[in-house]
This record gives sequence, structure tokens and C-alpha cells, in this order.
Amino acid sequence: MPIKTFKPYTPTRRVMSISDFSDITKTVPEKSLVTIMKKKGGRNNTGRIMVRFRGGGHKRFYRKIDFKRDKVDVLAKVVAVEYDPNRSSRILLLEYQDGERRYIIQPVGVKVGDVVMSGPRSDVRPGNALPLMNIPIGTFIHNLEFIEGRGGQLVRSAGAMAQLLSKEKNYAHVRMPSGEIRFIRLKCYATIGQVGNVDHENIIIGSAGRNRRLGKKPHVRGTAMNAVDHPHGGGRGRSKGNNQPRSPWNQPAKGFKTRPKKIWDWVVVSHRNKSKKR
Repeated sequence: MPIKTFKPYTPTRRVMSISDFSDITKTVPEKSLVTIMKKKGGRNNTGRIMVRFRGGGHKRFYRKIDFKRDKVDVLAKVVAVEYDPNRSSRILLLEYQDGERRYIIQPVGVKVGDVVMSGPRSDVRPGNALPLMNIPIGTFIHNLEFIEGRGGQLVRSAGAMAQLLSKEKNYAHVRMPSGEIRFIRLKCYATIGQVGNVDHENIIIGSAGRNRRLGKKPHVRGTAMNAVDHPHGGGRGRSKGNNQPRSPWNQPAKGFKTRPKKIWDWVVVSHRNKSKKR
């Protein structure tokens, strides 16, 4: 997917870049696979803001993606490659032999006219979904299940891929994109290959207005706030009040460990931070 740049006819156009969308073959989504997506502005079900600096943005429809790949041993033909505003990767429209249509995430190298399948008897090639026990060691995978039957929850963004390193009893060692090595049950499904739209990381937003259309509001510095709103706020001039870096809720922001020790933390074989021991 080539990146498109512009002539510098405005200051923001000088640095901005976008996808040229040359890989898109269908511009209107499948009507039976879309649903209305209501905006939440970072709020939870009680109306409290859980994620700050979210709101506005362009209207979107949600595309129902088949992360489970539970239509086993049925061939599906790739009908179209589509743009999805809700994720960084492209999506593929599949049509199964029985006429049913579903969306999946596009792997690198899978194009219109190709045939994919899911199930233990599938071939090991990009786009096919198999249990980890049926995937050869060293294979690159994506859309990886964390709990069997729940559907792919890991490695789904553009250009991402994990690698199957080894198998031990009921578990596989999988290297995640962060470098972390985890135990994943061998019955969990994964899709072969790397997620497509690899050049997404090279796109430069370039302007504040483009971020607003994505639903992102300006991220305000703590030192620019009043003392009532942030521990760094208030004072005369530009100062954080001689305080150590802290969050708005007075939690230390640098070097303070906030990650809880969860029951399933044993699944981490090697942390992404190489200096940290298991």
C-alpha cells in the first residue's frame, strides 16, 4: 500500500501523508454486516469519563468482523478488499460455499479471488485459521485467541504478527509483537500470516483537524491547568509547583509500577522488558 504525499500548498499539507487506497476494491460495505456505532466520548455506562480527550469525530458504521473463524472446513472465496474506519488494517469480504458472507482481517498477500478456510485440516498458508497444535513451529501468525472459543483478541493491528516458537504439553510458546513470550493453549486458533496494510505506521497525521475527525480531542498538559484540576496546575508562570511528575489522581507517573499481579501472570515466559525476570 503506497503512501500518498502532497505539494506544500499549506503548512500542514507539507508534512501530511495518507494511504492512496489503491488496494480497495469495494467502497460500500456489505449491508448485512454493518451496524450503527454510537459514540461514547470516553464515557462508561454511568456517564463518567473513563478515557479523557475523546469525543466528536466522523460518523461511522461498525463492520462485524469474524474473529472466531468458527465456520470449519468450508471453503470461502475472497470477494472484496474494503476499508474499515474502526481499525488500522483492511478487511476482506468472504463468500462461503453455502452463500454466507463474513468479514475477516486481511493478511499480507491475500487478494480478491483467493480461497481461504478454517479448521484443523486447513493448509498452512496466509488467511487460513488453524489451532496452534496444527501449525508448524516458526510460523508467523495473527488474530490469536487468548481463551479458546472466544475469538482472536491478540495481534490484530496493521502490520502486526506473532511467531510460534515451540510447543510444550498443552501450551505453545508464542512471541508477541512487543517481544514478550507467552504461554497460549494449543487448542486456541490463530490465522496464518502477517496483518496487511503494513505501511500504516508511516502515515503522518499532519494537522490537529485531522485528529479531531478521528475523535481525538487535544491532550492538555497538566501544567496548563488550574491547581484544582491537576497536581501540576496553578502557580505563577510556567511551573508544576515543584512536584514530582504525577497523574491527575496524584499517582506517580515515572518509575512507579502500576500493573497488578494477576492470577494468570504465570503465562508470561519472558517479559518485553528484557531486564525483568519472571
